Amino acid sequence: MKKMLLLFVTSMVLTSTAQEKVTLRYNFKEGDVYEVKMIMKQEVGAFMAQTTDIVMSQKTVSASGDMFTVESKIEKMKMDMIQGTNIVSFDSTKSDEELDETGKMMKAQVGPFLTATITNKMNSLGEVTEVVVEPQIAGIEEMTKQSSSVVYPEEAISVGSSWDITKSENGMDIKIIYTVKEITKTNILFSISGAISGMASGSVDGKMDVDRSSGVPLSSEMAMKMNVQGQEMNISVQGSFTKK
Repeated sequence: MKKMLLLFVTSMVLTSTAQEKVTLRYNFKEGDVYEVKMIMKQEVGAFMAQTTDIVMSQKTVSASGDMFTVESKIEKMKMDMIQGTNIVSFDSTKSDEELDETGKMMKAQVGPFLTATITNKMNSLGEVTEVVVEPQIAGIEEMTKQSSSVVYPEEAISVGSSWDITKSENGMDIKIIYTVKEITKTNILFSISGAISGMASGSVDGKMDVDRSSGVPLSSEMAMKMNVQGQEMNISVQGSFTKK
């Protein structure tokens, strides 16, 4: 009888946990500073591959109600690109004397990215209402958009809940589906799936771990496999947020 009672209580606890509903929101505080790390890998067929490693700082400069203003800056950047037999590498932590000629050429192209401040205005759902880049540098938004916030649903979520977001980029429609896999006292774990259509066709797969109290994605992984006009392309992005 005691064993049956214990099993019943355990079952009720597990059921209660599985049915727990959480209203997920960003809850930045003014002065919050995060270190954001991203590793982006891109492979095009068998003849081109590129890895970009970025470290950014993100500071909440204002928090009023459910609106936040966040400033981001790229602190470090490392790029390795292989195209056929050509290898190009750049590391922003190295001096000109430590870079080879191709590295110096790359520094001239992407070095200015490290001087820019990206200011995002967003609400507690993660919807960005305004983006300002100073000084204006072409290409920096494309490079940093993978670190942009996930847009959360208005309704409360529980294990098994899902919602989707569709982004239009470069002639492609990317539908991303987030599904709640587990809810703990401190974290919410999601699986990521989806599809790519338009100029390319393919699939999306990944996972994400979100801090319940702040709404910040502590870690995320996303892989996109696609076919672009008969050419196979694989893109993966790994990201993490660490509060300083």
